[in-house]
Amino acid sequence: MHTIRVLIQCLIVAAILFGIISTILRKKKILALTGMLLAIAATALGGSSVQINGTLRDGPGIGLDWFLLDLFLMALIYVPLERLWPQYPKQGTFRNEWTLDVVYFMSTHLPLQILSFLVLLPATQATKYLGVPVLQHSIARIPWLLQFFLAVVVADVAEYFIHLALHKVPFLWRFHAVHHSSKALDWIAGSRSHFVDDTLVRGFILVPLMFGFSQTIILAYLIFVTLHATWTHCNFGPNAKWLEKFLVMPRYHHWHHTSQKEGIDKNFAIHFPWIDKIFGTYYYPDAWPERYGLDGEEIAPDFFRQTIEPFTKRRKSA
Repeated sequence: MHTIRVLIQCLIVAAILFGIISTILRKKKILALTGMLLAIAATALGGSSVQINGTLRDGPGIGLDWFLLDLFLMALIYVPLERLWPQYPKQGTFRNEWTLDVVYFMSTHLPLQILSFLVLLPATQATKYLGVPVLQHSIARIPWLLQFFLAVVVADVAEYFIHLALHKVPFLWRFHAVHHSSKALDWIAGSRSHFVDDTLVRGFILVPLMFGFSQTIILAYLIFVTLHATWTHCNFGPNAKWLEKFLVMPRYHHWHHTSQKEGIDKNFAIHFPWIDKIFGTYYYPDAWPERYGLDGEEIAPDFFRQTIEPFTKRRKSA
């Protein structure tokens, strides 16, 4: 509890400091002033010293502080990378529709992450019925790092096929189109995803992992996919030539999000580009995409309608 209170206090102080810096450096002051006012209001209401009415019990608990800390820590990792080495310097952190992606982060992306971690306990029990004992024992004998690598491969192959289905099956595309509607990519743009889309993907990943991998390996994979998938959406220019043949880099996944004809329905793999090579969906030119978003389609601009409309038919625009 003490650690959480310290983190909350650091978050409040950081909000005030960054607000002051932003008011000095930026022409538009409204966001900085709003952040400072909210941080000051939080302090006035007691900040991290607010007393909890009721008895605390052992076990997991999730509150607003978890959401705010997660958002802050993710921003702390990725925003500096995007500001120091952006591929598109003019894009900026507070680009068009960034508030929509924050709503998705808080309402869909983060809850699905939490749900994935919470299902690990029942998933462990499910392995009694889904697990293949010979396979489980064989995998358990190999070194931990090799187990982890094998789990990433299994998860990526599983995600490749559900990802392909989300593009090719018209009904499923209605949900996945929300994810592709962003016309600019950065670390938080990857959070824009319909809850049906996220639920399908997580389910198709977790089920095959349950057949042969331990709870520790599955947990490690969930942490890895959260960090790596967020990074591949980043507005981050540098590339490691020696690594990009083996691991999906931002430029590779950005081509998956392009609205340019040559890149549509390419690069379905999330972690390993050689999976796309095997199945004939690999596309990786030296240049970056010039356009992002949907090709010939328009969807509603707000969160509520983006959530409801995929359950109904949507017209294509000219």
